[in-house]
Parts: sequence; structure tokens; C-alpha cells
Amino acid sequence: MNRFFLGLSRALAIVGGFVLGLLILIVSISIIGRETGLGAVTGDYELVEAGMAFAVFAFLPYAHMTGAHATVDIFTDWMGEVSHRWLTAVIDVVFAIVLIIIAWKLFDGMLSKQHSGQTTLLLQFPVWWAYLASSIAAVVGAVVAVWHAGVRVYEAVTGNKIAVEGGGA
Repeated sequence: MNRFFLGLSRALAIVGGFVLGLLILIVSISIIGRETGLGAVTGDYELVEAGMAFAVFAFLPYAHMTGAHATVDIFTDWMGEVSHRWLTAVIDVVFAIVLIIIAWKLFDGMLSKQHSGQTTLLLQFPVWWAYLASSIAAVVGAVVAVWHAGVRVYEAVTGNKIAVEGGGA
């Protein structure tokens, strides 16, 4: 099962990387257009805003599954292995709860934007589309975080290692 969630996280991160690559291309073309007098890409700020929100949530599950989040070990270096496993489990449980709340509130925000009919200024695409993309990635992130929290609690209780290590920031 851990392999499934790692694969799901990796696939979402690849999609996020593709979106990020497109955003880089759009911004580059827009800057070149401004500097050469050809004009900027219409709605580039709107596209970057929506795309970056999605990309952040798309990278989050993979970073979490591989332990690639930044950590400050200066306060935990003195802890023994058992204490460290329990601290990691508690942190992952809290992280899962936070991601559930974020996914829930993003979904609520999407429904609000959908009901209001709000659109972006220049491109006139519905704002809820961006919320939907981010919500899907956030829900995947929450599901992965719940799984990972369960793995960490299991590891703390049994001492058996299951979670993927590596990444490190």
C-alpha cells in the first residue's frame, strides 16, 4: 500500500512539474514580449496565480512521503530513537489534520466561487476552476498524509520501518 501512495504522490508531482514548466514558459514569453515591444501574454499573472497554487499542492504529497520537508534537527538531536519515532508520528498526525482542514476549506472556497460566478479580470475564466484543481491536489495530499501518519504511528508502536526515507531538504 505504501508503494501505491508513493506512486500516486509521484504522479501528482509530475503533473505539478509539468504545470510549473508551462508557467515558466508563459512568464518567459511574457517577459520577452514586454522587452521586445511585442507585448505581454494576456492574463499571465492570472495563469501564474492559479497554476502556482496547484503546483504547491501537487508537490506536497511527494515531499511528505519522501521526507523532503525542511527540518530543524537541532532541537531533536538529543532524543533517543523511540522518542524520535513518537515525535515524528505526532508531527505527521498533526500534519494530516492540517491538510484535511486545508482541503476542506479549499473545497468550501471553490463552492463559494462557483456560486458567486466570479471570473478572472483579463481571461474571464471562472475562479473556481483554479480552486478545483488545487482542491483535488489538496485532497490527494490529505489522503496521503493520513496514510503516512498511520504508517508513522505503526512505526512508533512496533519499531518496524515502513516509510520511505530520503529526500531531505
